[in-house]
Order: sequence, then C-alpha cells, then structure tokens
Amino acid sequence: MRVATWNVNSIRSRVTRTVDWLVRADVDVLAMQEIKCTEAQFPFEAFREAGYEVELHGLNQWNGVAFASRLPIEDVSIGFETAPGFGKPLEDGTLPTEARALGATVNGVRLWSLYVPNGRELENPHYPYKLDWLAKLAAQTRGWIASNPDQPLALMGDFNIAPLDTDVWNIELFEGHTHVSPPEREAFAALESAGLIDALRSRGVEGYTYWDYQQLRFPRNEGMRIDFILGSGPFNELVTDAKIHREERKGTAPSDHVPLTVDLALDAQDEDDRPMFL
Repeated sequence: MRVATWNVNSIRSRVTRTVDWLVRADVDVLAMQEIKCTEAQFPFEAFREAGYEVELHGLNQWNGVAFASRLPIEDVSIGFETAPGFGKPLEDGTLPTEARALGATVNGVRLWSLYVPNGRELENPHYPYKLDWLAKLAAQTRGWIASNPDQPLALMGDFNIAPLDTDVWNIELFEGHTHVSPPEREAFAALESAGLIDALRSRGVEGYTYWDYQQLRFPRNEGMRIDFILGSGPFNELVTDAKIHREERKGTAPSDHVPLTVDLALDAQDEDDRPMFL
C-alpha cells in the first residue's frame, strides 16, 4: 500500500495536478493539508472519476485537511479530542478549534493528516498556541500507542518545524524566527519520544519539502524540510520504500510543498475488489 502526504495549498486551485499525480504515482492513500475549502466547495468529482473517495475536515478558506483513498476509509475522526482552539472566543467562552487534524483507518493502518499551526512570529499569540497544540498532540499520541500498541500508526503532514539545522538552506537567516526555535524543536522531539520515527529520514531520504514562491527559492534550492511521515514501531516495520517527490514543485502553478510517499508491505486489497474504470 502506497501512502502519501501533501500540503496542496488550495485543492480547488490544484485539483488537476493533485489527481494527475495520484494516478501517475500509483498512490493508494493521500493525506492532504491546506485544502482551503469547505465540504460544499471540495472538487469531489475529479477524485471519484480517478477512483478515490474523499473524507475531509474544512471550515473555511483557511487550513483544512483531507484524505483521498482508493481503499475503504474507516473510523474517521474530526480533530483530536484535546486540540486547543485559537481566535475570538465563542459565546460559551471557548476558543474555536481549527480544521487541522483528521484521522482515518485504511487497511488496518491508523493515519492522521495534520496541519500544525505556523506560529507566525515568536512574539505572536499563534506561537504559544502552536506549542500547546503540539504538546496536546504528543500526549494524545502516547495514549493512542498505549491503547493499541500493535496497530500501525502514522502522523503525516505539514509540521511547520525544521528539526535540524540542515533542514533549512541557511540556519543563520532563521535566527530569532519560528520553525527552528528550541521550544518547537523540543515539541517535535516529544513526538519522537512518544514512540514515533521519521519514516523517511530513518531510511536516509534527504531533501527539502517546501520552497517559498518568492525570491526564486526553488531554482536556488533555498528550501525547508517541514513535512514528515512519523510512524509508530509497527508502522515503520512495514515500510519498504520512501521518497520525497521534488519534481512536483516544478511546472505550472505548483504547491509550495511537495508530496512524500512511503510503501507499506501490506496486501492492499484483492485485485478483484478494486473498482474498474473504462
């Protein structure tokens, strides 16, 4: 089973590129981030025509996460239970939760599509919100693994953290900024301490996953590695191959992120059960 993650940076703007890549790359399950639309606005038909069903969590033109799968999607979870909110308080005094997490089980594998808060600047209220969100996620992850230690589990998506100095093109330019601050890196390490392994880095896969649109960042390879597939022990035991698809940053109107894939040693489904398209 081939599993992928991709911050598509607006699915309505990039539906053709996304679906075309799904078919070309022979992907079974794709976790998407920054779909930037509600369910009513999502371009379901293009995915259905290619043989994929979609589950999503989208509230407005910001954020939003989704799964596209050509295998049955089960046990869908909208957000995780303890996720903190952000923004203007609601009438009951609570903060609104954003569309940043979606869980689903496919072929016995528990997957999460995650769009971690950006943090913006170190002095911005979004920064402590980001750290709190990550702390709650780490606690949830420990609980998920403890309650079902044998089930393969993966947290996938845009983590908005560069864990190593080599994950940005010039660490000196990032001094005093988010994405590389010690608390953010400690939050990332806490996810690893909870029992997760970077499925790509642990297999020697190198490279950036994001390049800003400005200042010719991509042609100059001035990128960042902020997208990850973090898997539990049982998940990582299944991984047979992993890849960063750098070429998807090229061409017309690309996302500023590229997809990542891992291949799992699972019998995805009996071929006779696959839908047929003429």
